[in-house]
Amino acid sequence: MTMPNVGDRAPDFSLPVTREQKVGLRDFLGKKSVVLAFYPLDFTGG
Repeated sequence: MTMPNVGDRAPDFSLPVTREQKVGLRDFLGKKSVVLAFYPLDFTGG
């Protein structure tokens, strides 16, 4: 996978919110802005 550039479209994905429910990027389609923040080293001690 290559690094995204500013303005690139993010691929659709979903993440669990509860055991029964997931939220996906497509759930925000049509909203003015969406902020994605990733913290790959959270809770790893690194």
